[in-house]
Amino acid sequence: MNVHTKGKGASADYLQEVLKDVNEARGLPNSHYVDEEVFREETRRVLYENWSAIGFAKDIRDHGDAMPVDFLGMPLVAVRDKDGSVNVFQNTCRHRGMILVQQKGRLRGTFRCPYHSWCYGLDGRLVTTPHVGGPGHNTHEDIKRDELGLKRIASHVWRDVIFVNVSGDAPPFDEYAANLIERWKEYDQPMVHGGEISSFKLDVKTNWKLAVENYCESYHLPWIHPGLNSYSRLEDHYHIEEPGHFSGQGTLVYRQLEGENGERFPDFPNLSDKWDTGAEYIALFPNVLLGVHRDHAFAIILEPKSLDRTVEHVEIYYTAQGAEAAGYADLRRKNAEQWKEVFEEDVFVVEGMQKGRHGRYFDGGKFSPAMDGPTHLFHHWVASQMVRGPRS
Repeated sequence: MNVHTKGKGASADYLQEVLKDVNEARGLPNSHYVDEEVFREETRRVLYENWSAIGFAKDIRDHGDAMPVDFLGMPLVAVRDKDGSVNVFQNTCRHRGMILVQQKGRLRGTFRCPYHSWCYGLDGRLVTTPHVGGPGHNTHEDIKRDELGLKRIASHVWRDVIFVNVSGDAPPFDEYAANLIERWKEYDQPMVHGGEISSFKLDVKTNWKLAVENYCESYHLPWIHPGLNSYSRLEDHYHIEEPGHFSGQGTLVYRQLEGENGERFPDFPNLSDKWDTGAEYIALFPNVLLGVHRDHAFAIILEPKSLDRTVEHVEIYYTAQGAEAAGYADLRRKNAEQWKEVFEEDVFVVEGMQKGRHGRYFDGGKFSPAMDGPTHLFHHWVASQMVRGPRS
């Protein structure tokens, strides 16, 4: 078998090797990291046909706030409606296909196309069509406004992350993420973003999947994160595996960050004893990385910019007091710097694996049945999306 054969058809047969149990399976073939044709097919089957993340609701906080998103060539726009909900539409006028929103900002009640001034309400309805029936005539019998609203994209906000299902045929988000929502139900409570100092991003020269694969396992901690491993050892971690939905790792020895005077962030209220020293880090397939602790949480959206470039958007959240009290500002800064250092330690690994996928004799790799279960689960899920038939 030529494991470096290009093209989605050739690699599809090899995906049967990925779908085996972890003790026998191979990882995804090289083509899923270095072949543009496979990348385009994977964009459709894995990202567009599932619940993928495109941004954070905190960035469109008020009524009329709108944020355009280029989701691998798909022009989208997220907007905050008057009732406080987030809507996502295709960012394309129904008249001649002009982009409606060019940059993030606040709309004055409508989307107005800059080309011919067709206007849409924040709920997507087409509301005005100037001169469409000739000069001074703003209606025409063949222009049926109720049929020409913006194309709505299925969307859902959870833990401040805006998820979309571009194809519209995935199960409802609450059904898809049900087991994770149940697992973290104690965290189903208000959380507040920590402000500008709690936000950063990393531009990494790697395929987005390698960031997921690295995040969901703890096997690499002794060598890549020696500082973290000094108190949170390999043996202090456990695997989290939910086939078809998410995987990751947990720790039994989470240590709260302290300030110069011993101050700590306030805890999220009403947590069980599990979280006194516990924390969990989960990859919700396909492109969201989440972490929860007794005193803060974070979310990372992996934005695939191209086959071999990914931007990691990192946002950190606290209780209202922890996020807004001036007395915790230095501690918030220290926490963000600490997490940034940890995530930066992974950069050379995911970039190195991307380079390694150009090795023509690499066969997808051999998983450790004891240590690589969460990573294999993600590979298995990606392969299953590529070979599955249409959803009923």
